Amino acid sequence: MSQKMLRDFGRAIARPATVIVGNWDLLRSMALREIQSRYKGTIGGLFWTVVHPLLMLIIYTFVFSVLFKARWGQEGGADTEYALILFIGLIVFQVFADCVSRAPTLVVSNVNFVKKIIFPLEVLPLSVMGAALLQMLVSLSVWLIAYLIFYGLPPTTALLFPLVLVPLMLFTGGVCWVLSALGVYLRDISQIVGVLVTVLFFMSPIFYPVEIVPDQFLILYQINPITYAVELSRQVLFWGHFPDVGLFLILTAAAWAVASIGLLVFQKSRKGFADVL
Repeated sequence: MSQKMLRDFGRAIARPATVIVGNWDLLRSMALREIQSRYKGTIGGLFWTVVHPLLMLIIYTFVFSVLFKARWGQEGGADTEYALILFIGLIVFQVFADCVSRAPTLVVSNVNFVKKIIFPLEVLPLSVMGAALLQMLVSLSVWLIAYLIFYGLPPTTALLFPLVLVPLMLFTGGVCWVLSALGVYLRDISQIVGVLVTVLFFMSPIFYPVEIVPDQFLILYQINPITYAVELSRQVLFWGHFPDVGLFLILTAAAWAVASIGLLVFQKSRKGFADVL
């Protein structure tokens, strides 16, 4: 491999971090603006960011723990255990779903930015991701309050939660860059993504533990990145288990590769955005 190829490869690998660090202030302001725009004109304003996850937690606790008498796994557990474990999965999946669902229309709905040559279009998917993470923090706060009420202080491994989300966010960023580029040239992609997100929701271990999945279908969960994000999050937040370091490093490396490829695809595709739009 020539030195030029090595340099190009190194730049491609480092590019996701360069985009984030180099546009940090812009990303922060755009993420905040994204959150504010969702509730602009409403009476409750940002108060709805708290109401929605709180209402969801109450509903899931009542439906699954009271009506369905659901328990996690074969050993059973307290009435609230299922709801809290389920809610972790929902929090993690919602971050991915929010970003991926918005990605196909990001460039199309920001034509004014496309016309500005100096504007870094690659930050658009990242700004949506930042808004999704802010919403996740609110949902996580609701979960922590519920955990404190029923179980006391969460395990110390809960401090690792931001770390175990790193592979998922890298993977999500790569997917969003690709979908944002495809959405300019193929408008039907948003409809396809909506269907795939729904399928992925039920094909991820959110409502049920992965241990009950039949062996012949287990491969579908092993290649599903959401599975690992949900499982690792539950390990550190609820069960108090340290994540497998080897698995975490493999997931992070694979997710970084997806992010690098996704950003490369976006950068190569953006040359034709202005002509199409």
